Amino acid sequence: MKNKTAKDIMTTDVIVANGSDSIANIAKLLIKEKIGGMPVVDEDNKVVGIISETDIMKKEKYVEAPQVLNFLQGLLFLDDFKQMEQDMKKIAAYKVEDLMSTEIIIVNENDTFDDVANVMIKKSVNRVPVVDDLNMLKGIICRYDIIRAMYKE
Repeated sequence: MKNKTAKDIMTTDVIVANGSDSIANIAKLLIKEKIGGMPVVDEDNKVVGIISETDIMKKEKYVEAPQVLNFLQGLLFLDDFKQMEQDMKKIAAYKVEDLMSTEIIIVNENDTFDDVANVMIKKSVNRVPVVDDLNMLKGIICRYDIIRAMYKE
């Protein structure tokens, strides 16, 4: 562990988003790839944010869930449900740049394993993009990568 760096434990095959991607497409990708989030990069492959299931869910909480008081008042429920459906469609139409987190924790590819692990624990983040000295995306480290590195020794 002592000599390991971010470069040694990161995943280099990174699924990324662009600011102009639709939330609907990103949500499908998160589900398909079974991941919780991904870095957002600009046209130069520089990290500009992170979009995660949490970012999408925070937006979802503004969706008014239909209130069902009585099954016989089904028409009222249907109107409420239509409203909820419209809210959901609005969120799906959002772009990544509208919902992504821009205050992100990134690590350098030469940072030590201990530094990376400590930053993730202290900042309570599940994933950190790994960049080079020019802020170009090189990989990503998830909590899974930390655990894998610890127990592979």
